[in-house]
Amino acid sequence: MEKIEGHTQVETIPQWRIVFSAPVIVAALGYFVDIYDLVLFSIVRVPSLKSIGLHGQALLDEGVFLLNMQMAGMLIGGVLWGVLGDKKGRLKILFGSIFLYSVANIANGMVDTIEWYSVWRFIAGVGLAGELGAGITLVAEVLPKHLRGYGTMVVASVGVSGAILANYFAKLFDWRVAFFLGGGLGLLLMLLRIGTYESGMFRQMERSEVSKGNFFKIFSGWPIFLKYLNSVLIGIPIWFVVGILITFSPEFANALNIKGVVNAGNAVMFCYIGLIAGDFSSGLLSQLWKSRKKAVLFFVFLTAFFMLLYFNLTGATAEIFYGACTLLGFAIGYWAIFVTVAAEQFGTNLRATVATTVPNLVRGSVVPVTFLFQFAKSQLGILNGAALIGILCLIVAFFSLWRLEETFHKDLDYMELS
Repeated sequence: MEKIEGHTQVETIPQWRIVFSAPVIVAALGYFVDIYDLVLFSIVRVPSLKSIGLHGQALLDEGVFLLNMQMAGMLIGGVLWGVLGDKKGRLKILFGSIFLYSVANIANGMVDTIEWYSVWRFIAGVGLAGELGAGITLVAEVLPKHLRGYGTMVVASVGVSGAILANYFAKLFDWRVAFFLGGGLGLLLMLLRIGTYESGMFRQMERSEVSKGNFFKIFSGWPIFLKYLNSVLIGIPIWFVVGILITFSPEFANALNIKGVVNAGNAVMFCYIGLIAGDFSSGLLSQLWKSRKKAVLFFVFLTAFFMLLYFNLTGATAEIFYGACTLLGFAIGYWAIFVTVAAEQFGTNLRATVATTVPNLVRGSVVPVTFLFQFAKSQLGILNGAALIGILCLIVAFFSLWRLEETFHKDLDYMELS
């Protein structure tokens, strides 16, 4: 039971009601729509491009261009929403980001040229960048410190399941309708957010004269910069798995002589099914072990183990291969805990900036990781090249995690003053 101080009385509330409070539900549903859009575009990329007149090599070339435009939007949006989150409030960012990517989703369903498609994917990327970081920051600040892990567990588990709905809608409806439905869900959720309360820590900070949302403060000295850098690097294996092993699963299946046809869309779906269970489990373990670092360490070890399994599936069936994709998804299911660790490392006046930029930088790491993979593949072959880059990503994550402080019991009501 928790005691919540009111103006005239002290009310005792069950812990489960605190965990499932309005800010947690709002953040979880926002992340749900966020993941829906990210996965939906990957699924409908080919049919949508064909419907506006593209074919052959252009499907790949323009698809990569659109993905790059979306990623550019997310990188810019990560900084924009993070700074605004610390200056204007976590809740305002949750409203602004979901409105922007909901409108962009609806517009995506109306495009007839690659030029407008790229514009709206960029705008969607900007909008999508703010949802997870602002949500995690709000949850971390409104929940008692011994319940924060449960809150992020709910946010991640509900959010990642948006991938399943995206896959279902993409198969059930025309690609344009699937985009319209995503935009409609976002606008509906925006209305449901009315009445949700702002973080008390932010309201208290808002009245102070301390510098808020100063992104360049992160680069003002080695200690704070290294803390930020390490917060980013512990997430690199997550997007190595998603961006390399899952995205290029048909090519890996061919190199491994997998029996049967392996479809990248199915590999993504099974990976995200595993992610749902992994995010739930990592959040739960961080609470049971009373340690964020132990939970992340355990899941990075799991990632290494299931990567080893993945590379030794020679001659297996497609069903077994999809099973390995599910296990990899489970292993990288420390995504929300990783963002929580980043949020808990920094003071209230910089927390949203960090929590919003960190996951988007990790998403953006797919670009250099893919470049390194392409180079290693040309020298060592697809399997050995990927294994080498995977090992490097894991070593970086282990070292960075070792350098970070434990934050489970940390009181977050403080400012970054130096």
